Amino acid sequence: MTAPVKIGPVKIGIVTISDRASRGIYEDKGGPAINEELSRIISSPWVAEARVIPDELDLIASTLVELCDIAGCGLVVTTGGTGPAPRDMTPEATEQVCDKMMPGFGELMRSVSLRVVPTAILSRQTAGIRGSSLIVNLPGKPSAIHDCLDAVFPAIPYCLDLIGAGRIETDPEICVSFRPKS
Repeated sequence: MTAPVKIGPVKIGIVTISDRASRGIYEDKGGPAINEELSRIISSPWVAEARVIPDELDLIASTLVELCDIAGCGLVVTTGGTGPAPRDMTPEATEQVCDKMMPGFGELMRSVSLRVVPTAILSRQTAGIRGSSLIVNLPGKPSAIHDCLDAVFPAIPYCLDLIGAGRIETDPEICVSFRPKS
């Protein structure tokens, strides 16, 4: 049984997690890459809620909670903080705030990325559900954002339907979303 679907444009949180980008040392390229990919894939109306924050576990967790619980984002997509470095804490923050983890997202993203770069095995992307929100962690590199979103996006609209996060439609020329037979 699916949850009731929210009416109106889906709010999508876009979170760049980077010490240097949050301090203005370099330009955030991950958040804009996510926005560009979502604009390419999604054909229905949606609204972005963007944040650029440092790699701090508590701040990442509180930002995810704020976007899900207060801003009402049905989908939150993060970029950065998924590697093995000591300050890479995005998966830990995601696990901390989620009710259910969705490990298939990370498995598929790593599989796709390994075809491009052997160091993809070091990435720890994951996804999870918080209430009626889906949180998906992407790597920080813009080309990897493209590859990973293309891989997992066919499942996202159906997942959002199932959790009552709102309905999004995709451009069928770009992404054929899974829809169960009625």
